[in-house]
Amino acid sequence: MSWTRTTTSTTSQQEQQELVQYLEDRFACAQACTECARACALRASLVDPGGDGEQELVRRRGIMCAEVCDATCRMLSEQNSQDEAGIRTQVGWCLSVCLESAHVFDRHPGAEQTADACRTCAKACGEFMATLN
Repeated sequence: MSWTRTTTSTTSQQEQQELVQYLEDRFACAQACTECARACALRASLVDPGGDGEQELVRRRGIMCAEVCDATCRMLSEQNSQDEAGIRTQVGWCLSVCLESAHVFDRHPGAEQTADACRTCAKACGEFMATLN
């Protein structure tokens, strides 16, 4: 009897630790998405809409990244139960867009902090996706 109780207790503790890790990573991802969305929206607002091709690319990339990060944050913050495939798709999309955006911002002087915010978000998305496996 004692062995069964110990095994159940250990399993329960492990499941609880996995749940806590999942929630912490989900929150960290949502928070990184919020910070990235804010940085990208600010970067996009600083670029002249009538600028040259590279300026226009930075502006469009900032807007897109802000929108994707915002949508991802909203999805992760909802209390409704979403299917894992939907979460995985959204978070994976956010990760990709953030990395692509970081590369664009790297080529734009003064956008280093925005590129860092994108990389931080991509990293948090990757860590969260690892908890889904």
